Amino acid sequence: MQDLPRWNLQSIYPSLSSPEYTAARADYQNRLTALEAYFDQHDIRRLTTETSSAASQLGSELVEIMGQLQELSLQGETLGAYLYGLITTDSFDAAAAKENSQLEILGTRRQKLEVRLKGWLGSIAQRIPAILSSTPTLEPYRFFLEFNAAQSRYLMSEELESLAAELCLDAGTAFGRLQGNITSQLQVPWEENGQTRLLPIAQIHNFSFDPNPDIRRRAYQAEIAGWHSLRTTVAACLNGVKGTSITLARSRGRESPLTVALEQNRIDRDILEALLGAIDEALPMFRRYLLDKAKKLCHAGAMPWWDLFAPVGHAEQRFTWAEARAFIIEKFSVFSPELGEYARRAFDEQWIDAEPRLGKRGGAYCMPVPGVEESRILANYDGSFEQLMTLAHELGHGYHNECQKGLEMPRRGSPATLAETASIFCETLVATAALQTAPPGDQLAILETQLANAMQVCVDIRSRYLFETAIFERRASGELSPEEFCDLMRDAQARTYGEAVLPETYHQYMWLWKPHYYSHEEYFYNFPYAFGHLFGMGLYAYYQSAGETFIPQYRQLLRDTAQDWAGPLAGRFGINLADREFWRGSLAIIARLIEQYEKLSPT
Repeated sequence: MQDLPRWNLQSIYPSLSSPEYTAARADYQNRLTALEAYFDQHDIRRLTTETSSAASQLGSELVEIMGQLQELSLQGETLGAYLYGLITTDSFDAAAAKENSQLEILGTRRQKLEVRLKGWLGSIAQRIPAILSSTPTLEPYRFFLEFNAAQSRYLMSEELESLAAELCLDAGTAFGRLQGNITSQLQVPWEENGQTRLLPIAQIHNFSFDPNPDIRRRAYQAEIAGWHSLRTTVAACLNGVKGTSITLARSRGRESPLTVALEQNRIDRDILEALLGAIDEALPMFRRYLLDKAKKLCHAGAMPWWDLFAPVGHAEQRFTWAEARAFIIEKFSVFSPELGEYARRAFDEQWIDAEPRLGKRGGAYCMPVPGVEESRILANYDGSFEQLMTLAHELGHGYHNECQKGLEMPRRGSPATLAETASIFCETLVATAALQTAPPGDQLAILETQLANAMQVCVDIRSRYLFETAIFERRASGELSPEEFCDLMRDAQARTYGEAVLPETYHQYMWLWKPHYYSHEEYFYNFPYAFGHLFGMGLYAYYQSAGETFIPQYRQLLRDTAQDWAGPLAGRFGINLADREFWRGSLAIIARLIEQYEKLSPT
């Protein structure tokens, strides 16, 4: 791929040394100091005795707090997005890394204020209805206020929460950053045309989609060897992150890290059990797909791991960057001209960084930049249909951000479960449209991409959930060795991929390079992907029956994802998330795709 774009961050700030960035950083620090002074003046913290202040007085204080918090969050999230954009595309950028470290220190001060606010809201929880009644301007913040008041019961003392915020910079956060840096900077030897050169590990990983089976096999072997060289360091990172998580959860009186994850994701255990139960029922279906794919690739039985993402069908199907742009905009526009125009802006205004290169993180993500009401999308594009689908997926996240433009910061965002709603919907939109007009050979390639993605977010995510569950159980008793992490990963893959993949080729280092394990604040960042995938497919099925009347409902859902629990939001469409039948319905869509896939020949 030639001339792949790098994103333009100058619409956010011209540079780290620019007056605009310097002024924004100073403004953030000044606003932080001002809010700290306001909290001290009005004793905004967990109260030891019931306050005698009138509801109207408390309402006035909350109006001031929410106004200041809005401006502080807007500035902080914009600064953070800009720096993250720099360091994830160039982990060698020492100036950006240093600045990000300093911003994180300011972030701990902000975190302390959020803890104090949460404690205060818990102290006045019984009076929130009266406060909202006396101060109607606070009504849009009802969910924010009530949710945080309820969460306050899990706070340690203010002193301990402050200490934890500071220590976590040198514990969980530092370990997560180290994992990201060393995995993004890893280069491994690659032999081509009789010559050996060093290639970034992200580029080696992309060879898993190559039509040449020898390249896929050698890339897998090179990747495993590369990750093996980092195993001791990254195992220390994972031990540090999970140890921090366990200590914090226990000290805050949580039943387990899983209960934290459920509340973070705004679902209850019944919903999770319905989701995972339906996936477990469907594992034989996914194994059937893998065994049929193995047959299409001329394997006698189970397939090796390195062929999980092998292209099937017309392997020559490639998309230049210009073709990818045109394809996505066209398919998005069929659903909604607004969605198509959003994609056009993202491509034309250089919101996408598509070029794989040394020092750049692997994978893909989308982040909001609220100060300029834009998004930025990181990709590692290689011209494959799979990568085109990844672009559609991340642009869906961007459209989700677009639907929240103009909202106050405390009302923006989404729990991880609902964060995948638009991305999966857009991915399904593009794949379904492509499938309808494609000749048989291309149909097989498109179905393969859809099914490989579905397998990842159902089968592989299920294995990651099992792996993380085992980590939390074992890590509570002491640190794990790299070999123990590998054993747990192989066991989780055996329980999910089963007989469809050759056991001796399981990817034992999946734990090492997946960034989702390396946050001490987000636990079980795995099942939300399965939730989002199947929920997005269920919504797409709803759209097919409802037609254009669905579009405004859908847009409103995306706007409201930070303002309610997942159950009531899904209830707007008559969906009961705790009913396994809903998840079975989404999995039935995948089953029909597998049936189509099995009928097609790769020749």
